[in-house]
Amino acid sequence: MSSNIYLLKNCQQCNKTFTARTTVTKYCGSSCSKKAWKLRKRAEKINTAISVTEITNNSKDNTNTVLNTNKEYLSITEASQLIGVSRWTIQRMVQNGRLKAVPFGRKKILSKKQIENLFNE
Repeated sequence: MSSNIYLLKNCQQCNKTFTARTTVTKYCGSSCSKKAWKLRKRAEKINTAISVTEITNNSKDNTNTVLNTNKEYLSITEASQLIGVSRWTIQRMVQNGRLKAVPFGRKKILSKKQIENLFNE
């Protein structure tokens, strides 16, 4: 709401001095207001992108800690992450008979000893 009061303020966007008729006015005009809004939205997008990458990095760290536990049996995906190969490489090894996978529900699991024996041969 405007009043009969005239205040001299500095624009937060361009730092020019202007006459404001309210106490909450921050910008000298609509162009500075729009520019500030655009910068604010850009900063919000950057902050959300940074938080998403932090979440994905933390989830990758959690999978590594799961694999470092002393699990005796591993799924095909966990075994491939442990060795550092693709899932399909492990599945080919199972089909060729180099590894023995046991069906467990809808998944196939491998003994961790079998994977260790691959490197001992």
